[in-house]
Amino acid sequence: MRAIDEYRTIVGDKVISEIVKMAKNLYGLRVLHINSTYYGGGVAEMLYSLIPLMNDVGVSVDWRILRGTPEFFTITKKFHNAIQGDPINLSDIKKTIYTRNNQDFASYCQIDADCVIVHDPQPLPLIRFYKRKQPWIWRCHVDLSRPNPQLWDYLKGFILRYDRVIVSDSRYMKDDLPMEYSVIHPAIDPLSPKNKEISKDLIGRTLKKHGVPTDKPILTQISRFDKWKDPANVIEMFKLVKAKIDCRLVLCGSMAADDPEGILIYQKILQRANSHIAKNDVILLTVEDNILVNALQRISSVVIQKSIREGFGLTVTEALWKEKPVVASNVGGIPLQMVDGETGYLIDPTDIKTGAARIISILENPTEAKRLGSNGKEMVLQKFLITRHLYDDLKMLNDIFG
Repeated sequence: MRAIDEYRTIVGDKVISEIVKMAKNLYGLRVLHINSTYYGGGVAEMLYSLIPLMNDVGVSVDWRILRGTPEFFTITKKFHNAIQGDPINLSDIKKTIYTRNNQDFASYCQIDADCVIVHDPQPLPLIRFYKRKQPWIWRCHVDLSRPNPQLWDYLKGFILRYDRVIVSDSRYMKDDLPMEYSVIHPAIDPLSPKNKEISKDLIGRTLKKHGVPTDKPILTQISRFDKWKDPANVIEMFKLVKAKIDCRLVLCGSMAADDPEGILIYQKILQRANSHIAKNDVILLTVEDNILVNALQRISSVVIQKSIREGFGLTVTEALWKEKPVVASNVGGIPLQMVDGETGYLIDPTDIKTGAARIISILENPTEAKRLGSNGKEMVLQKFLITRHLYDDLKMLNDIFG
């Protein structure tokens, strides 16, 4: 289990001391997190790091995974898309499957905690099926700025039962939610396998194992195969760069258990990139391997995140921590972590020509790439490490129980 003092050399003694002080009124408090997957995506990764640290400083924290049928996860994926603005046919059968799956889970998931934190829409209705004896908090990691009105009205019926909402950006808090809320930015763990320092030898062996040559500059996007990550237009942007500079594109994304749409998106991208794949100019990877992600981000000349919608975008944070120049869409939580021209370049998600021009500029100017990378790492150090998230969570719990 990771201990808080292991982060001293990274964040300094003052930060460690402040965390310990913030925890002193919460010793023995029992907190339960519930989400819908134990791997794939930033939520599970954060919980893997955050929960052991919470326990280490004296708060008793547990974690449960919502079980679901394939039909349930197909529906919640449609909900995920509609929260970000897609149309949806919100039929009675969808509502029934959604609530019944949560009711079935509640029938055997015993809650013995002083506080319950529910993540994202999948387990949102659980609160309806328990006799409450503690505060319940809904933590939404999705961009809520422009939800489908019909779905939002439906989900709000569950959200209003909660005592507090946590969002990743103040812009996501809706005016029609008359409840307390907290803004807690997601964060990365600098000591996790995905972000820790690794040797050049390990980088080389890992890339060789997965068939990634290093004979030319590599551009990388690390994301689920999800339409909101816009992998199709990442390929189009790459083509514009490739016409000027010989380089290679790697698209790497895991297949999360709660995302049945991923394989369909992957197959479409495979077809779209087929001619470039044949030349080994575009490489698609779908493995769950944190060392591979680490190696790819460290070897890349530019990291891309061309999302159309983005709750926060921890892949941006990861790349900045590794001192890599990032070209990313100016959407969601990405501009919270990037200053255009200082820690990377922000682009309109529809403007692939500008995105390509930014990438070419970085490839042609190593000094500029180094400056952007150095600035990016400093921003992550100050604002987006797991120790800061731990402090924010403890502060919120103090507000409730202190």
